[in-house]
Amino acid sequence: MRKEAGNTIKLALPIIIGEIAQMALHIIDTAMIGAISYKQLAAASLVISVMNIPFVIGIGMTISVSQMVSMSHGQSDSQKVSHYFYNGFWLCTVTALIISGILLLFQNVIRHLGQDPEVVEYAIPFLQLMGISIIPMLLFMTLKQFTDGLEYTRTAMILSLGGMPVNIFLNWLLIYGNWGFPRLELVGAGWATLITRTLMFLALGMVVIRHRTFRRFMWVSSRQWKLKWKTQRELLYIGVPSSLQIGMEAGAFAVSGIIIGTIGAVAQAAHQIALSCASFTFMVSMGLAQAGSIRVSNAYGRGDWRKISVIGKSTILTAVMYGIFCAILFSLFRWQLAAVFNKNQMVMELAATLLLLAAFFQISDSTQAISAGLLRGIKDVKTPTVLITIAYWVIGIPAGYLLAFKTGLGASGIWLGFIVGLSMASVFLIIRFLKMTARKELNNNQDKPALIAES
Repeated sequence: MRKEAGNTIKLALPIIIGEIAQMALHIIDTAMIGAISYKQLAAASLVISVMNIPFVIGIGMTISVSQMVSMSHGQSDSQKVSHYFYNGFWLCTVTALIISGILLLFQNVIRHLGQDPEVVEYAIPFLQLMGISIIPMLLFMTLKQFTDGLEYTRTAMILSLGGMPVNIFLNWLLIYGNWGFPRLELVGAGWATLITRTLMFLALGMVVIRHRTFRRFMWVSSRQWKLKWKTQRELLYIGVPSSLQIGMEAGAFAVSGIIIGTIGAVAQAAHQIALSCASFTFMVSMGLAQAGSIRVSNAYGRGDWRKISVIGKSTILTAVMYGIFCAILFSLFRWQLAAVFNKNQMVMELAATLLLLAAFFQISDSTQAISAGLLRGIKDVKTPTVLITIAYWVIGIPAGYLLAFKTGLGASGIWLGFIVGLSMASVFLIIRFLKMTARKELNNNQDKPALIAES
Protein backbone atom coordinates (compact mmCIF):
# COMPACT_ATOMS: atom_id res chain seq x y z
CA MET A 1 0.00 0.00 0.00
CA ARG A 2 2.91 2.35 0.74
CA LYS A 3 4.23 1.80 -2.79
CA GLU A 4 0.86 2.67 -4.35
CA ALA A 5 0.58 5.77 -2.18
CA GLY A 6 4.03 6.81 -3.38
CA ASN A 7 3.07 6.27 -7.04
CA THR A 8 -0.08 8.34 -6.61
CA ILE A 9 1.80 11.16 -4.87
CA LYS A 10 4.43 11.11 -7.63
CA LEU A 11 1.73 11.53 -10.27
CA ALA A 12 -0.15 14.05 -8.15
CA LEU A 13 2.79 16.31 -7.32
CA PRO A 14 2.92 18.23 -10.64
CA ILE A 15 -0.89 18.47 -10.61
CA ILE A 16 -0.80 19.81 -7.06
CA ILE A 17 1.90 22.35 -7.91
CA GLY A 18 -0.15 23.49 -10.91
CA GLU A 19 -3.31 23.75 -8.81
CA ILE A 20 -1.48 25.64 -6.07
CA ALA A 21 -0.04 28.00 -8.67
CA GLN A 22 -3.56 28.76 -9.91
CA MET A 23 -4.80 29.21 -6.36
CA ALA A 24 -1.77 31.32 -5.49
CA LEU A 25 -2.74 33.68 -8.31
CA HIS A 26 -6.15 34.08 -6.71
CA ILE A 27 -4.67 34.65 -3.24
CA ILE A 28 -2.16 37.17 -4.60
CA ASP A 29 -5.01 38.99 -6.35
CA THR A 30 -6.95 38.99 -3.07
CA ALA A 31 -3.99 40.36 -1.10
CA MET A 32 -3.20 43.04 -3.70
CA ILE A 33 -6.85 44.11 -3.87
CA GLY A 34 -7.18 44.00 -0.07
CA ALA A 35 -4.30 46.49 0.18
CA ILE A 36 -6.55 49.08 -1.53
CA SER A 37 -9.67 48.70 0.64
CA TYR A 38 -11.72 46.04 2.36
CA LYS A 39 -14.77 47.02 0.29
CA GLN A 40 -12.97 46.16 -2.95
CA LEU A 41 -11.90 42.90 -1.28
CA ALA A 42 -15.57 42.27 -0.44
CA ALA A 43 -16.49 43.02 -4.08
CA ALA A 44 -13.96 40.43 -5.29
CA SER A 45 -15.48 37.96 -2.81
CA LEU A 46 -18.98 38.67 -4.12
CA VAL A 47 -17.94 38.11 -7.75
CA ILE A 48 -16.11 34.89 -6.91
CA SER A 49 -19.16 33.65 -4.98
CA VAL A 50 -21.47 34.38 -7.93
CA MET A 51 -19.08 32.85 -10.49
CA ASN A 52 -18.07 29.81 -8.49
CA ILE A 53 -21.03 27.58 -9.33
CA PRO A 54 -20.99 28.06 -13.14
CA PHE A 55 -17.18 28.00 -13.22
CA VAL A 56 -16.83 24.70 -11.38
CA ILE A 57 -19.59 23.22 -13.54
CA GLY A 58 -17.31 23.96 -16.47
CA ILE A 59 -14.34 22.39 -14.68
CA GLY A 60 -16.45 19.30 -13.99
CA MET A 61 -17.12 18.99 -17.70
CA THR A 62 -13.39 19.08 -18.46
CA ILE A 63 -12.87 16.18 -16.02
CA SER A 64 -14.68 13.90 -18.47
CA VAL A 65 -11.75 14.36 -20.86
CA SER A 66 -9.14 13.02 -18.41
CA GLN A 67 -11.40 10.12 -17.39
CA MET A 68 -12.05 8.88 -20.93
CA VAL A 69 -8.49 9.56 -22.10
CA SER A 70 -7.06 7.71 -19.08
CA MET A 71 -9.34 4.70 -19.60
CA SER A 72 -8.39 4.51 -23.30
CA HIS A 73 -4.73 4.92 -22.41
CA GLY A 74 -5.09 1.97 -20.00
CA GLN A 75 -6.34 -0.05 -22.97
CA SER A 76 -3.31 1.14 -25.02
CA ASP A 77 -5.63 2.59 -27.68
CA SER A 78 -4.12 5.79 -29.13
CA GLN A 79 -6.95 6.09 -31.66
CA LYS A 80 -9.58 6.33 -28.91
CA VAL A 81 -7.42 8.74 -26.91
CA SER A 82 -7.28 11.12 -29.88
CA HIS A 83 -11.01 10.73 -30.56
CA TYR A 84 -12.03 11.49 -26.98
CA PHE A 85 -9.66 14.46 -26.84
CA TYR A 86 -11.14 16.05 -29.97
CA ASN A 87 -14.76 15.54 -28.94
CA GLY A 88 -14.02 16.63 -25.39
CA PHE A 89 -12.32 19.83 -26.50
CA TRP A 90 -15.34 20.95 -28.52
CA LEU A 91 -17.77 19.95 -25.79
CA CYS A 92 -15.82 22.04 -23.28
CA THR A 93 -15.55 24.95 -25.74
CA VAL A 94 -19.34 25.12 -26.08
CA THR A 95 -19.69 24.80 -22.31
CA ALA A 96 -17.25 27.70 -21.74
CA LEU A 97 -19.08 29.96 -24.20
CA ILE A 98 -22.45 29.19 -22.60
CA ILE A 99 -21.19 29.84 -19.06
CA SER A 100 -19.49 33.10 -20.06
CA GLY A 101 -22.58 34.25 -21.94
CA ILE A 102 -24.88 33.53 -18.99
CA LEU A 103 -22.64 35.46 -16.58
CA LEU A 104 -22.53 38.49 -18.87
CA LEU A 105 -26.25 38.36 -19.65
CA PHE A 106 -27.32 38.17 -16.01
CA GLN A 107 -24.61 40.33 -14.44
CA ASN A 108 -27.13 42.71 -12.87
CA VAL A 109 -28.48 39.91 -10.67
CA ILE A 110 -25.87 40.86 -8.07
CA ARG A 111 -27.71 44.17 -7.59
CA HIS A 112 -30.57 42.19 -6.05
CA LEU A 113 -28.67 40.04 -3.53
CA GLY A 114 -28.93 42.42 -0.59
CA GLN A 115 -25.24 43.40 -0.71
CA ASP A 116 -23.56 46.68 0.27
CA PRO A 117 -24.32 49.14 -2.63
CA GLU A 118 -20.71 50.36 -2.85
CA VAL A 119 -19.47 46.76 -2.99
CA VAL A 120 -21.90 46.04 -5.85
CA GLU A 121 -20.65 49.01 -7.90
CA TYR A 122 -17.07 47.75 -7.59
CA ALA A 123 -18.19 44.21 -8.46
CA ILE A 124 -20.06 44.77 -11.77
CA PRO A 125 -17.07 45.64 -14.08
CA PHE A 126 -14.91 43.01 -12.35
CA LEU A 127 -17.59 40.38 -13.02
CA GLN A 128 -17.65 41.29 -16.73
CA LEU A 129 -13.91 40.69 -17.15
CA MET A 130 -13.87 37.55 -15.02
CA GLY A 131 -16.83 36.17 -16.98
CA ILE A 132 -14.93 36.54 -20.26
CA SER A 133 -11.77 35.04 -18.75
CA ILE A 134 -13.66 31.81 -18.03
CA ILE A 135 -13.37 30.94 -21.75
CA PRO A 136 -9.56 30.72 -22.00
CA MET A 137 -9.35 29.20 -18.51
CA LEU A 138 -11.72 26.31 -19.29
CA LEU A 139 -9.97 25.69 -22.62
CA PHE A 140 -6.65 25.57 -20.76
CA MET A 141 -8.22 23.15 -18.26
CA THR A 142 -9.43 20.92 -21.11
CA LEU A 143 -5.95 20.64 -22.56
CA LYS A 144 -4.59 20.08 -19.05
CA GLN A 145 -7.04 17.22 -18.46
CA PHE A 146 -5.87 15.63 -21.72
CA THR A 147 -2.19 15.76 -20.75
CA ASP A 148 -2.96 14.70 -17.17
CA GLY A 149 -5.04 11.76 -18.40
CA LEU A 150 -1.96 10.52 -20.25
CA GLU A 151 0.02 10.95 -16.99
CA TYR A 152 2.12 13.78 -18.47
CA THR A 153 1.33 16.10 -15.58
CA ARG A 154 4.41 18.33 -15.68
CA THR A 155 3.43 20.19 -18.86
CA ALA A 156 0.50 22.14 -17.39
CA MET A 157 2.38 22.56 -14.09
CA ILE A 158 5.23 24.45 -15.80
CA LEU A 159 2.81 26.75 -17.60
CA SER A 160 0.80 27.36 -14.42
CA LEU A 161 3.98 28.34 -12.59
CA GLY A 162 4.98 30.53 -15.52
CA GLY A 163 1.65 32.32 -15.34
CA MET A 164 2.30 33.50 -11.77
CA PRO A 165 4.97 36.16 -12.43
CA VAL A 166 3.05 37.32 -15.51
CA ASN A 167 -0.13 37.82 -13.49
CA ILE A 168 1.68 39.49 -10.58
CA PHE A 169 3.46 41.90 -12.94
CA LEU A 170 0.22 42.77 -14.75
CA ASN A 171 -1.50 43.29 -11.38
CA TRP A 172 1.30 45.64 -10.33
CA LEU A 173 0.87 47.63 -13.53
CA LEU A 174 -2.91 47.74 -13.71
CA ILE A 175 -4.14 47.65 -10.10
CA TYR A 176 -1.78 50.37 -8.83
CA GLY A 177 -1.11 52.24 -12.09
CA ASN A 178 2.66 51.82 -12.24
CA TRP A 179 4.90 52.73 -15.23
CA GLY A 180 2.33 55.21 -16.54
CA PHE A 181 -0.53 52.69 -16.78
CA PRO A 182 -3.96 53.83 -15.52
CA ARG A 183 -4.77 52.96 -11.88
CA LEU A 184 -7.66 50.52 -12.44
CA GLU A 185 -7.70 48.90 -8.97
CA LEU A 186 -10.14 45.94 -8.93
CA VAL A 187 -10.81 46.22 -12.67
CA GLY A 188 -7.04 46.03 -13.25
CA ALA A 189 -7.00 42.67 -11.48
CA GLY A 190 -9.71 41.50 -13.88
CA TRP A 191 -7.70 42.54 -16.93
CA ALA A 192 -4.56 40.87 -15.56
CA THR A 193 -6.45 37.61 -15.03
CA LEU A 194 -7.96 37.66 -18.54
CA ILE A 195 -4.60 38.31 -20.25
CA THR A 196 -2.76 35.69 -18.18
CA ARG A 197 -5.35 32.97 -18.76
CA THR A 198 -5.36 33.63 -22.51
CA LEU A 199 -1.56 33.35 -22.73
CA MET A 200 -1.57 30.11 -20.73
CA PHE A 201 -4.19 28.51 -23.00
CA LEU A 202 -2.34 29.49 -26.18
CA ALA A 203 0.98 28.19 -24.81
CA LEU A 204 -0.44 24.79 -23.79
CA GLY A 205 -2.26 24.51 -27.12
CA MET A 206 1.03 24.94 -28.97
CA VAL A 207 2.68 22.26 -26.82
CA VAL A 208 -0.11 19.72 -27.40
CA ILE A 209 -0.16 20.28 -31.16
CA ARG A 210 3.58 20.44 -31.78
CA HIS A 211 5.46 18.52 -29.09
CA ARG A 212 6.69 15.02 -30.01
CA THR A 213 5.23 13.55 -26.79
CA PHE A 214 1.69 14.04 -28.14
CA ARG A 215 2.53 13.54 -31.83
CA ARG A 216 1.09 10.03 -32.06
CA PHE A 217 -2.32 11.36 -31.02
CA MET A 218 -2.15 14.18 -33.57
CA TRP A 219 -1.09 11.89 -36.45
CA VAL A 220 -4.40 10.02 -36.36
CA SER A 221 -6.43 13.24 -36.38
CA SER A 222 -7.67 12.75 -39.96
CA ARG A 223 -9.42 9.52 -38.90
CA GLN A 224 -10.36 10.26 -35.29
CA TRP A 225 -11.11 13.98 -35.19
CA LYS A 226 -14.79 13.61 -35.98
CA LEU A 227 -17.66 14.76 -33.80
CA LYS A 228 -19.91 11.86 -32.81
CA TRP A 229 -23.04 12.01 -30.71
CA LYS A 230 -22.24 8.63 -29.10
CA THR A 231 -18.88 9.96 -27.89
CA GLN A 232 -20.47 13.17 -26.69
CA ARG A 233 -22.95 11.14 -24.64
CA GLU A 234 -20.13 9.15 -23.04
CA LEU A 235 -18.37 12.38 -22.10
CA LEU A 236 -21.60 13.90 -20.79
CA TYR A 237 -22.27 10.77 -18.72
CA ILE A 238 -19.09 11.56 -16.77
CA GLY A 239 -19.06 15.33 -17.20
CA VAL A 240 -22.56 16.26 -16.06
CA PRO A 241 -22.51 14.35 -12.74
CA SER A 242 -18.91 15.49 -12.14
CA SER A 243 -20.02 19.10 -12.71
CA LEU A 244 -22.93 18.62 -10.33
CA GLN A 245 -20.71 17.03 -7.69
CA ILE A 246 -18.17 19.84 -7.72
CA GLY A 247 -20.95 22.37 -8.17
CA MET A 248 -22.75 21.14 -5.07
CA GLU A 249 -19.74 21.83 -2.87
CA ALA A 250 -18.72 25.06 -4.58
CA GLY A 251 -22.36 26.10 -4.63
CA ALA A 252 -22.63 25.55 -0.90
CA PHE A 253 -19.64 27.84 -0.31
CA ALA A 254 -20.88 30.37 -2.90
CA VAL A 255 -24.42 30.59 -1.48
CA SER A 256 -22.99 30.78 2.01
CA GLY A 257 -20.73 33.63 0.88
CA ILE A 258 -23.76 35.53 -0.43
CA ILE A 259 -25.64 34.87 2.83
CA ILE A 260 -22.65 36.14 4.81
CA GLY A 261 -22.65 39.25 2.59
CA THR A 262 -26.08 40.14 3.98
CA ILE A 263 -24.49 40.30 7.46
CA GLY A 264 -22.07 43.02 6.35
CA ALA A 265 -18.89 43.90 4.45
CA VAL A 266 -16.65 42.99 7.42
CA ALA A 267 -18.12 39.48 7.61
CA GLN A 268 -17.82 39.05 3.85
CA ALA A 269 -14.19 40.20 3.77
CA ALA A 270 -13.32 37.85 6.66
CA HIS A 271 -15.13 35.01 4.92
CA GLN A 272 -13.11 35.65 1.75
CA ILE A 273 -9.81 35.53 3.67
CA ALA A 274 -10.67 32.25 5.40
CA LEU A 275 -12.09 30.76 2.20
CA SER A 276 -8.96 31.71 0.24
CA CYS A 277 -6.78 29.86 2.76
CA ALA A 278 -9.08 26.81 2.89
CA SER A 279 -9.26 26.75 -0.91
CA PHE A 280 -5.48 26.86 -1.10
CA THR A 281 -5.06 23.72 1.04
CA PHE A 282 -7.91 22.09 -0.89
CA MET A 283 -5.87 22.32 -4.09
CA VAL A 284 -3.57 19.59 -2.74
CA SER A 285 -6.60 17.39 -2.11
CA MET A 286 -7.82 18.10 -5.64
CA GLY A 287 -4.43 17.10 -7.04
CA LEU A 288 -4.48 13.84 -5.07
CA ALA A 289 -8.07 13.23 -6.15
CA GLN A 290 -7.18 13.79 -9.80
CA ALA A 291 -4.12 11.54 -9.63
CA GLY A 292 -6.03 8.81 -7.77
CA SER A 293 -8.88 9.07 -10.27
CA ILE A 294 -6.50 8.82 -13.26
CA ARG A 295 -4.72 5.76 -11.82
CA VAL A 296 -8.00 4.08 -10.88
CA SER A 297 -9.49 4.84 -14.32
CA ASN A 298 -6.40 3.35 -15.97
CA ALA A 299 -6.79 0.15 -13.89
CA TYR A 300 -10.53 0.18 -14.64
CA GLY A 301 -9.73 0.08 -18.36
CA ARG A 302 -7.83 -3.17 -17.67
CA GLY A 303 -10.49 -4.55 -15.30
CA ASP A 304 -7.99 -4.81 -12.42
CA TRP A 305 -10.20 -4.41 -9.31
CA ARG A 306 -7.53 -5.48 -6.83
CA LYS A 307 -5.32 -2.66 -8.08
CA ILE A 308 -8.26 -0.23 -7.86
CA SER A 309 -8.87 -1.20 -4.23
CA VAL A 310 -5.25 -0.77 -3.17
CA ILE A 311 -4.86 2.56 -4.99
CA GLY A 312 -8.08 3.83 -3.42
CA LYS A 313 -7.30 2.84 0.17
CA SER A 314 -3.76 4.20 0.02
CA THR A 315 -4.99 7.52 -1.42
CA ILE A 316 -7.68 7.91 1.26
CA LEU A 317 -5.07 7.24 3.97
CA THR A 318 -2.83 9.89 2.40
CA ALA A 319 -5.76 12.31 2.50
CA VAL A 320 -6.30 11.71 6.23
CA MET A 321 -2.63 12.43 7.01
CA TYR A 322 -2.68 15.57 4.88
CA GLY A 323 -5.90 16.80 6.54
CA ILE A 324 -4.34 16.45 10.00
CA PHE A 325 -1.32 18.48 8.86
CA CYS A 326 -3.54 21.30 7.50
CA ALA A 327 -5.67 21.36 10.66
CA ILE A 328 -2.57 21.91 12.80
CA LEU A 329 -1.31 24.61 10.41
CA PHE A 330 -4.59 26.58 10.49
CA SER A 331 -4.86 26.32 14.28
CA LEU A 332 -1.34 27.57 14.95
CA PHE A 333 -1.09 30.34 12.33
CA ARG A 334 -4.65 31.67 12.01
CA TRP A 335 -3.76 35.21 13.17
CA GLN A 336 -0.73 35.46 10.90
CA LEU A 337 -2.75 34.22 7.91
CA ALA A 338 -5.52 36.75 8.57
CA ALA A 339 -2.99 39.60 8.79
CA VAL A 340 -1.56 38.80 5.35
CA PHE A 341 -4.77 39.92 3.62
CA ASN A 342 -6.06 42.90 5.57
CA LYS A 343 -5.11 45.11 8.53
CA ASN A 344 -8.64 46.04 9.61
CA GLN A 345 -8.89 44.77 13.21
CA MET A 346 -12.52 43.62 12.99
CA VAL A 347 -11.87 41.74 9.74
CA MET A 348 -8.75 40.10 11.19
CA GLU A 349 -10.50 38.94 14.37
CA LEU A 350 -13.39 37.33 12.52
CA ALA A 351 -11.10 35.80 9.87
CA ALA A 352 -8.97 34.19 12.62
CA THR A 353 -12.12 32.65 14.13
CA LEU A 354 -13.25 31.28 10.76
CA LEU A 355 -9.78 29.84 10.11
CA LEU A 356 -9.99 27.96 13.41
CA LEU A 357 -13.30 26.47 12.28
CA ALA A 358 -11.75 25.65 8.90
CA ALA A 359 -9.13 23.59 10.75
CA PHE A 360 -11.88 21.24 11.94
CA PHE A 361 -13.02 20.24 8.44
CA GLN A 362 -9.62 19.77 6.79
CA ILE A 363 -9.68 15.96 7.10
CA SER A 364 -13.24 15.55 5.85
CA ASP A 365 -12.72 18.10 3.06
CA SER A 366 -9.70 16.17 1.78
CA THR A 367 -11.22 12.69 2.09
CA GLN A 368 -14.54 13.60 0.47
CA ALA A 369 -12.81 15.14 -2.56
CA ILE A 370 -10.54 12.12 -2.99
CA SER A 371 -13.35 9.58 -2.51
CA ALA A 372 -15.45 11.38 -5.14
CA GLY A 373 -12.47 11.29 -7.53
CA LEU A 374 -11.92 7.57 -6.95
CA LEU A 375 -15.59 6.85 -7.65
CA ARG A 376 -15.39 8.88 -10.89
CA GLY A 377 -12.42 6.72 -11.86
CA ILE A 378 -14.64 3.61 -11.79
CA LYS A 379 -17.43 5.49 -13.62
CA ASP A 380 -19.67 5.66 -10.54
CA VAL A 381 -21.04 9.19 -10.73
CA LYS A 382 -24.83 9.24 -10.29
CA THR A 383 -25.25 7.93 -6.74
CA PRO A 384 -22.31 9.97 -5.37
CA THR A 385 -23.95 13.08 -6.83
CA VAL A 386 -27.12 12.34 -4.83
CA LEU A 387 -25.11 11.68 -1.66
CA ILE A 388 -23.18 14.93 -2.05
CA THR A 389 -26.41 16.87 -2.63
CA ILE A 390 -27.89 15.49 0.58
CA ALA A 391 -24.73 16.20 2.60
CA TYR A 392 -24.39 19.83 1.51
CA TRP A 393 -27.87 21.07 0.67
CA VAL A 394 -30.15 18.99 2.89
CA ILE A 395 -27.86 18.87 5.95
CA GLY A 396 -24.95 21.36 5.75
CA ILE A 397 -26.47 24.63 4.49
CA PRO A 398 -29.69 24.43 6.57
CA ALA A 399 -27.61 23.66 9.67
CA GLY A 400 -25.33 26.62 8.93
CA TYR A 401 -28.26 28.98 8.34
CA LEU A 402 -29.94 28.01 11.60
CA LEU A 403 -26.70 28.40 13.55
CA ALA A 404 -25.96 31.76 11.88
CA PHE A 405 -29.32 33.48 12.32
CA LYS A 406 -31.27 31.55 14.95
CA THR A 407 -28.49 31.28 17.52
CA GLY A 408 -26.74 34.55 16.69
CA LEU A 409 -23.42 33.00 15.62
CA GLY A 410 -23.33 34.94 12.34
CA ALA A 411 -20.57 33.97 9.90
CA SER A 412 -19.21 31.41 12.39
CA GLY A 413 -22.54 29.57 12.23
CA ILE A 414 -22.26 29.25 8.46
CA TRP A 415 -18.79 27.76 8.84
CA LEU A 416 -20.05 25.28 11.43
CA GLY A 417 -22.50 24.20 8.73
CA PHE A 418 -19.51 23.55 6.45
CA ILE A 419 -18.08 21.18 9.06
CA VAL A 420 -21.34 19.22 9.21
CA GLY A 421 -21.83 19.03 5.42
CA LEU A 422 -18.25 18.06 4.56
CA SER A 423 -18.14 15.41 7.29
CA MET A 424 -21.33 13.79 6.06
CA ALA A 425 -20.11 13.82 2.43
CA SER A 426 -16.84 12.21 3.47
CA VAL A 427 -18.53 9.38 5.36
CA PHE A 428 -21.05 8.70 2.56
CA LEU A 429 -18.43 8.55 -0.22
CA ILE A 430 -15.76 6.54 1.60
CA ILE A 431 -18.30 3.87 2.57
CA ARG A 432 -19.58 3.65 -1.00
CA PHE A 433 -16.11 3.28 -2.54
CA LEU A 434 -15.03 0.60 -0.05
CA LYS A 435 -18.25 -1.37 -0.51
CA MET A 436 -18.12 -1.22 -4.32
CA THR A 437 -14.48 -2.27 -4.60
CA ALA A 438 -14.89 -5.06 -2.02
CA ARG A 439 -17.87 -6.46 -3.94
CA LYS A 440 -16.18 -6.27 -7.33
CA GLU A 441 -12.96 -7.78 -6.01
CA LEU A 442 -14.92 -10.66 -4.42
CA ASN A 443 -16.83 -11.30 -7.65
CA ASN A 444 -13.56 -11.39 -9.63
CA ASN A 445 -12.04 -13.88 -7.20
CA GLN A 446 -15.13 -16.11 -7.44
CA ASP A 447 -15.03 -16.02 -11.25
CA LYS A 448 -11.38 -17.14 -11.46
CA PRO A 449 -11.94 -20.82 -10.45
CA ALA A 450 -14.72 -21.13 -13.01
CA LEU A 451 -12.47 -19.71 -15.74
CA ILE A 452 -9.67 -22.13 -14.77
CA ALA A 453 -12.08 -25.09 -14.84
CA GLU A 454 -13.37 -24.11 -18.30
CA SER A 455 -9.85 -23.87 -19.66
